[in-house]
Amino acid sequence: MLQHLMDYLSGSHLIALVNADPLWVVAIVAVMILCETGLVILPFLPGDSLLFTTGAFLPATSLSPVTVIALLTVAAFIGDTLNYHIGKGAVGRFILRRQWLKVQHREKTEAFFRKYGAATVFIGRFVPIVRTLAPFIAGLSSMPRSTFLLWNFAGGLAWCGGFIALGYFLGDMPWVRDHREWLALGIIGVSLLPVLTAVIRPAQQEES
Repeated sequence: MLQHLMDYLSGSHLIALVNADPLWVVAIVAVMILCETGLVILPFLPGDSLLFTTGAFLPATSLSPVTVIALLTVAAFIGDTLNYHIGKGAVGRFILRRQWLKVQHREKTEAFFRKYGAATVFIGRFVPIVRTLAPFIAGLSSMPRSTFLLWNFAGGLAWCGGFIALGYFLGDMPWVRDHREWLALGIIGVSLLPVLTAVIRPAQQEES
């Protein structure tokens, strides 16, 4: 279902949605951002590309970039907070017992925590996989809630604001305006490369 939604949000479908009702596009992106940051078993969603593409299409709408950044920051903040509480509670321990998290993903995130401490919640916003697992691990490790919420808000604002602003200013360039459809497809394709690598590499190792 999520893959179908991502496909629908690319190319001409996204353009049609933007022209019809841009607020619906923002709402759908907000749900995707909330799922990526709030559900630890969905680390593969392309949040970076969704934010950038949303920003790139904003010049063609009447929506305020500040309003869109605020809405998506709230979605990112709520997602991380939900993920934190999942990790802190019995559900988090259940997920670990079921081994629903890839070992390499968890080890990568734990390495970030050893290097950056609580700031991983902020830094991890800009790193695929770590972005989704960082709040979960923070909950598991019983990071103080006030500390987590501070880094969570700062990271969510910087992540959403940065990518949307980048897309917004680049999206107003003539070349980008004329090739928005291909830009959307290209960004989503590039963002999915790590997912394909994660799937293909274990398969190659099993064959060898």
